[in-house]
Amino acid sequence: MYRVDDQAVRAIAGGLDWIAITDHGNKPFAAHSIAPQHEDLAAARDRHGDDLLVFGGLEWNIPAGEHTTLMMAPGDGEAEVLQEFVNAYDANVVGARDGTPENEALAIEALANLKAAVEDGHLADALVLPNHPARKGIDSPAELRAWQDAAPGIVIGFEGAPGHQAAGLPAPGMARGRGLYDSNPGGHSFPGYPAEGYRTWGGFDWMTATVGGVWDSLLAEGRKWWITTTSDGHQGCGDWVRNPVDPLDQTGYDTIPYNDAGDTFESTGVYPPPVGTGRPVAEYSSFPPGAYNRTWVGATDFSHRAVMDAMRAGRMWVCFGDLIAGLDMRLRVKGRGGSRHRAGLGGTLDVQPGTEVELVLAIDLADGVNHAGLLPRLARVDVIAGKVTGPAADPNTMTAPDTRVVHSWDVSGETGSIELVHAFTVESGMYVRVRGTDGKRSQPGYLGTEVDPLGPALDVPGQVDPWEDLWFYTNPIFASTD
Repeated sequence: MYRVDDQAVRAIAGGLDWIAITDHGNKPFAAHSIAPQHEDLAAARDRHGDDLLVFGGLEWNIPAGEHTTLMMAPGDGEAEVLQEFVNAYDANVVGARDGTPENEALAIEALANLKAAVEDGHLADALVLPNHPARKGIDSPAELRAWQDAAPGIVIGFEGAPGHQAAGLPAPGMARGRGLYDSNPGGHSFPGYPAEGYRTWGGFDWMTATVGGVWDSLLAEGRKWWITTTSDGHQGCGDWVRNPVDPLDQTGYDTIPYNDAGDTFESTGVYPPPVGTGRPVAEYSSFPPGAYNRTWVGATDFSHRAVMDAMRAGRMWVCFGDLIAGLDMRLRVKGRGGSRHRAGLGGTLDVQPGTEVELVLAIDLADGVNHAGLLPRLARVDVIAGKVTGPAADPNTMTAPDTRVVHSWDVSGETGSIELVHAFTVESGMYVRVRGTDGKRSQPGYLGTEVDPLGPALDVPGQVDPWEDLWFYTNPIFASTD
């Protein structure tokens, strides 16, 4: 509901280098919005291109599933491909929300067509990442696997931590679940998901936060399955009202006229300009871009394609509330130099069985206050390791029994930059990933203390201040003995 330029300005103010504009797919968007949005994207790129990379795309209602980020590289076919894609494959446009076999097949067809559009040059590039995958329980493990199998290199992972974190702020905020995770199973939810899966844990999706859980089950197959986080910026900290004609009426805003001409969102595909109009809304779910959720990407230069290439390669880590200011993570053969004896985030280190290796972390600790005016303090860093055991026999596999926390460091009281080294022996194919926390909220992990003795705590809607529960997570590094 923000104008593209509004979001660009806010993103630069929030310290971001790149953003993706992904309006929800729906009939008014398909009918009215894509061509003018493309003009707005071009204008924002021209105006802010030296400071900010602006991607286009879609928060795609994937058939039979949840919301999904479709992120597109700028190019001549950008608007045309998006229009065709929304018309044919957005579940809200074509009536394909229910989890039927026909709708599941339509999702596979959509991804295959998207892959073909990139391969034949109609679209410069595309990435797809399911958003808040456990929030409603309708993205089954089998669907996640099938989506990546249909478009490898395009479906690269999922949103490990949702946006809408401001929804968890206590009254006078919404006092709901972080990420709006406060629902229960519905008619098309996967029956294998527990009640705890419909809540965040330390603000992260249950699939990511559970050591040995769904994310690890995908990594244990050797899949290049990466996590991101987004602002999901629908409403930002109470600075606008949807319907200035009747600002006390916050219901039915899609069909309420917002000017004397009788225009509505349903008839135009746009809302009135939100910034600086009307009165502040009391209930908001999102922080401004860059204020809380950030995805850090190891791009080789300042360009759209470099960002997408880095994301595809898994050179990413995610962070809440500026808990840390920088991170470099390497896996290296102990006592050996040279690039072929080390690997970074998303990479693979090839070694012989029995090789001694070191995981090396260089972390820049926070040296200034965050958006809430607080100075974050990193308290603990955990190393999580698991075996790569190959493709799962059951596509709905949700656990990786060989994955667990293998080492932790207490770094409370540290300042400046720190280096942490964990040495171990690689006996067979495996991966390693890292998380860190301010240590204010922890509990044994969902799969027990032997797997995760001090993991993120289950978030109770309305009872957790997101600023007092900060975490960072990295993507994995693999070690191969093949």
